[in-house]
Amino acid sequence: MRCPYCGYLESKVIDSRPAEEGATIRRRRECLACGKRFTTYEIMERLPLIVVKRDGSRQTFDKIKIMNGMLRACEKRPVSVDALEKITDEIEQELQNSLEREVSTTEIGEMVMTRLKDIDEVAYVRFASVYRQFKDVNTFLEELQKLIDKKN
Repeated sequence: MRCPYCGYLESKVIDSRPAEEGATIRRRRECLACGKRFTTYEIMERLPLIVVKRDGSRQTFDKIKIMNGMLRACEKRPVSVDALEKITDEIEQELQNSLEREVSTTEIGEMVMTRLKDIDEVAYVRFASVYRQFKDVNTFLEELQKLIDKKN
């Protein structure tokens, strides 16, 4: 690590501790040439995720879009924002852990629906109706029947 004071390339780590809830590591360093101390932060490098949309277009992954979709589905439902943030974080982490750099909106939508089904069935059906583009009432009823059959 280059010293910000004298430019020397060698330094020793005096103290190291997690920062920002473990997302980064804060290191206190001392330059081996001038003896001055400075702080560095180490962050995990994340490769960009590309989302392939239904029309074939591509854009970078944005977890806010997932959150907004779930918020709409959970409107006036007893689902906490914390629970939705947890789901969003889980999905992002799962996608980062997979070594795939491109993911389809279909995969992301299925991940969201799987998790919504466990916390609120009404929100799940709302999300599914938009995501799966229910064409008519029969499609809607088929999805409800699947939910009922799984409960029994």
